[in-house]
This record gives sequence, C-alpha cells and structure tokens, in this order.
Amino acid sequence: MTSPNPLLEAFKKAPYLLPGNGKRTVEVLKEALEHIEDQEESDVYGSGKIIEEFQIKMANYLGKESSVFFPSGTMAQQIALRIWCDRKRTKKVAYHPLCHLEIHEEDGLKELHHLEPILLADKDRVIELEDVTELNEDIACLLLELPQREIGGQLPEYKTLEEISAYCRKKGIKLHLDGARLYEILPYYQKSAAEICSLFDSVYISFYKGIGGVAGAILAGGEDFVKESKVWKRRHGGDLISLYPYIISADHYFEKRIGRMQEYFEQAKEAAAAFNDCQGVFTIPEMPVSNMFHVYFQEPKEKVESLMAEIAEETGVAMTGYVKEINETQCSYELSIGDQYGRVPKENLEKAFYLLDEKMKNAKVGS
Repeated sequence: MTSPNPLLEAFKKAPYLLPGNGKRTVEVLKEALEHIEDQEESDVYGSGKIIEEFQIKMANYLGKESSVFFPSGTMAQQIALRIWCDRKRTKKVAYHPLCHLEIHEEDGLKELHHLEPILLADKDRVIELEDVTELNEDIACLLLELPQREIGGQLPEYKTLEEISAYCRKKGIKLHLDGARLYEILPYYQKSAAEICSLFDSVYISFYKGIGGVAGAILAGGEDFVKESKVWKRRHGGDLISLYPYIISADHYFEKRIGRMQEYFEQAKEAAAAFNDCQGVFTIPEMPVSNMFHVYFQEPKEKVESLMAEIAEETGVAMTGYVKEINETQCSYELSIGDQYGRVPKENLEKAFYLLDEKMKNAKVGS
C-alpha cells in the first residue's frame, strides 16, 4: 500500500486553489445540464440538432467551412494527419519533439496509421521558420502546437506563423494546428480565433483544458476534409450512440469562460512575477504568453513537497497538488490559471508567496 502524499492531501483539503477552474467532480456535468430541458433530444451516432448546431457554431468561431465533434483530441489529430498523408500519398509528417502525439499517445500515429514523424527543432524551443525551410524531407503535413505546452506554453512570434503558413502553402505542405489551448493565446496575439486559424488547413481544439468541460474536441477545416474525417471517426469507434453530455458541457463552459481569457492571462503574469520574486524559484517563460507556465524550484522534490504542503496548511492556499523531479536538486510543476485564482483572498495569496520565499531561503541555508 502506497503511503499518502502530504502535498496531494493538503491540496485536496485547501479552501483556495491557485490552478484551474476547480476540482473535477460530477458537479461539472450537473451545472452544465441545469438549463437543459428534460425532453431535449440527444444526438444519435453523430447526427441530430444538438451536435449539428454545435459543430456549425464552432466552425464559424474558428472561421472554417465545417467541423466535427470528437470524443477525444487524440483521435481527432491522428485522423487529421492520416487524411493529409493519404491525399499526398506520403507517410511523413513533421512536428515538435515534445508534441502530444510523440510523447503521450503510445505511438498511436505509428502503430495505427503507420505514419512516420519527422521531429523539428530542439526540444527546449518552439519551431521557427528556418526549421521548416531547412527540412530535407517530403512531408504531407506540418503540425504546430500553440502554445507549446511541454516547454511552459511558449509561442512563436505571430509574424513567424504567417511566414511558416505562406511557405507551407507555396510548397504544398498542409499546416495543422494543435489548438488544444487556442483560446488561451488570443490575448497575447491580440487576434481572433478565426484570424489565427486562417493560417492553417485544419485545426483541433479541446473543451476540457482551458474551458473546463467534461471532455471532447472539435476538428475543423474544409467541407471535404471534415466529410472524410467523419468516416475515420466511425472507423475509430468515435461515433458513440450519444455524445450529448460532452457537447452540452463543452457549449456551457465555452460560453462561461471564453470571455475570461484576458483576465486569466493578466493573472498568470501576476502569479509568475510573484514566483520569480521568491528565492530559488523561477518560471518558464519568465513572462507568460498565455494563462499557463511552468514553475521551477531549485530544491529536491521531497523538500518542495513538504514546504508546499506546509504553505497550504498555514494559509489555506494550495499552489499545486504535485511536483515532478527534474534531477536530484530541482523539480517543477505546471500552473494553468482559471477561475480559482481570482477567488483567493489577496491577503492569503500574499502570505502564501511570502512563506514560499522564506521557506525556500531556509531550505537553502539548511542544505
């Protein structure tokens, strides 16, 4: 039997949480269903008013001809890349070394679709134009993840996106957007979702990350592309008898939170500045470009777990429920700002950061 994690236990008990939109309980679905009439008809195998209207709404929001709702982004993105490869009759695609498809999907792209990924750029930075123009491979599609989650949510300059898009179109390379957190980068770029998506041939967005729905994703693009993706969705088993719990929650939380992304962004910059003012703590990026960034501690994982648990117990503010080891003297965690940050009383928040600074100083003295 594993021993309890003091940091996780403190996180569960704390009245105030720094990250996210709240604990994922069944209340997430119950809230979304409150305004739905009992006689509302469900979707059936991908058809019906409830799914079709939502797909039109999301296509319009993204500035694309059409879209299709998927139960998961993993399914949607593998299918998008498969379609582009089949059309060009090549098995090669390109993406970042820390792309979700490469490190979180058990090689699904390779095992299910027999596609060959070409890894672009160093793992610690975003893909730049030169990485694409210097690629000596015939690829069907380039995937860009905005923001690049595994390196703290970093972003290329918007001009770089425009240049990559123009180059890909000139060379007949399809450009796909992993936009799981697309909404969260709009404040930084000062662009609409449709403006950003106009640079891409296909786009995927998530409804449980920054939006906070139960699950689900949208894959959008041209009419023919979406029609073909629906065939692959059926082949993957993605046409469940009904998807309405996911669709209703996606729509509800989209409307609830899409207008708060600027607020989350400003709060993320405030939080990052507070972390960077603490002894032995820094963030990547130093100045966030979305509502998400990574926090690094220059102390061992066990020590940081202990002091973070103490802070939660002393202030009621839980900064995280986990940290992951980088090496023997350093650890980190990912922080995404949502509804919860604004609910923390200012005096509690200030005390939490004051204690973090003090405890990190004491840890350094005692080591």
